[in-house]
Amino acid sequence: MSIHYPGFSWYHLVMLIGAHLSIAGGLEKAVTSAAMYGFETLAMFVRNQRQWRAATLTDEALRRFKLARRTLGVGPIAAHGSYLVNLAGRPEVRRKSLTAMADEMDRCGRMGVEYLVIHPGSNPSEKEGIELISDGLNELMANFRRPKPIILLETTAGAGASIGGEFGQLANILTRLARPKRFGVCLDTCHIFAAGYDIRTPIAYKRTMDEFDRAIDLDKLKVVHINDSVGALGSHHDRHAHIGRGRIGRRGLANFVRDGRFADVPFILETPKGHDQAGRDWDSVNAAALRRLLKKRTSKRLL
Repeated sequence: MSIHYPGFSWYHLVMLIGAHLSIAGGLEKAVTSAAMYGFETLAMFVRNQRQWRAATLTDEALRRFKLARRTLGVGPIAAHGSYLVNLAGRPEVRRKSLTAMADEMDRCGRMGVEYLVIHPGSNPSEKEGIELISDGLNELMANFRRPKPIILLETTAGAGASIGGEFGQLANILTRLARPKRFGVCLDTCHIFAAGYDIRTPIAYKRTMDEFDRAIDLDKLKVVHINDSVGALGSHHDRHAHIGRGRIGRRGLANFVRDGRFADVPFILETPKGHDQAGRDWDSVNAAALRRLLKKRTSKRLL
């Protein structure tokens, strides 16, 4: 079964592919690595993601990053927030989270990074958690004067007390924000599948994306983390697999790749790093798999 997507054109279909890349050795290393892979976009951390304290962002580090980006023309860039941040956490954790996130927002603003992706947070009470998250985001944005970044709430696998496993939870946060144009959503394919949203067939995909559109609005979807899933549908198991080698499969992920509504949306690989048995770099292998899905369908359509 084929699906018609509004604004769809096989003749003008493009795809922005990238991966989450290391900043070891300097922020600019992520940009140069993206260029070496032939990526159009990338994700990166802008500080140590596992410590509350972070080294100062120096003018020299900023200069090298901006020079690399200007020279190599890679973008847009989606920074990923610290794994420690929990805006719905207990007072001490929440206080540290607000401080850390304010620093990340400032770094992104100085660097010219377009998006900052965050995990919404975790709280045993969904209602309290949503209120704490939205209040925290309003506080952060009220004190932020730089034009970038747009803050993106990432969909989660819905495990435990985490918030974001249901589209409605993200919608409830977004509707409480005082500056809605400064916020959006990052959809992770592994996470939504593990949370119970089926995307393996065209019919299931359409049903899921229609639900997303009703709850949140597709215009709010700014970045896609494109990953297969080790866990089964609804398992709440947040473990990413290589493209076509998990429970979603190539056909399921192809539904995203071939959706013309997302032609200008960055598709970021967060698949396991390393090399396959043939010695090939997994980021290159996974990117090639995505491009084959797009090329195969486009070629068939044009014949």
